[in-house]
Amino acid sequence: MGALFREYGVLVSMTAATPGLAKVTARQRILEAAYTLFSHRGIRDVSIDEVLELSSVAKATLYRHFPSKDDLVLAFLDLREQVWTLDVVEAGARERADNPEGQLLAIFDVYDDWFHRDDFEACSFVNVLLEMGKAHPAGRASIEHLATLRQFVAGLAAEAELPDPEEFARSWYILMKGSIVQASEGDAGAAKRAQAMGRLLIEQSRR
Repeated sequence: MGALFREYGVLVSMTAATPGLAKVTARQRILEAAYTLFSHRGIRDVSIDEVLELSSVAKATLYRHFPSKDDLVLAFLDLREQVWTLDVVEAGARERADNPEGQLLAIFDVYDDWFHRDDFEACSFVNVLLEMGKAHPAGRASIEHLATLRQFVAGLAAEAELPDPEEFARSWYILMKGSIVQASEGDAGAAKRAQAMGRLLIEQSRR
């Protein structure tokens, strides 16, 4: 592993995604390993020893950068927001359509690609929230990261001049999260079904 790794078809710079890491290669390796393990298996199922083995760093080095497993989990969630929310969902939606209404619907095109990946791992923020609970620091952080994506939706709704963008975003987000759960059940077509319902939601909102 190195300073660059590919995730969701995007070449990600660890130093760009996590400021201040330009000279800290051990920290980069730890974060890459944590990202791989936590995003696919959750938090409690992954031991620190597994992170050490995958990152090839000493335990003292890991704890120098991340004093506890919770600190490592919070750093993973921050990186997940950069890699997934910003670089994949937001950027992907804006690239696929040239107007805000189209970009709202394009979110589900991004999801459709994601749901058809062999390594589809569902939403790490939802997974961590359900696993750790909303009172846990990682649960609270997950709620904040989920809010980032919902605010992106609200921003698009405002650009599209839909009434009450915040309320619209909450309804839209039900479609987004629901499609992820359904895809986790094995329905790879869930994004397209959610997209069709999204068209109806936009129409209803404009009435």
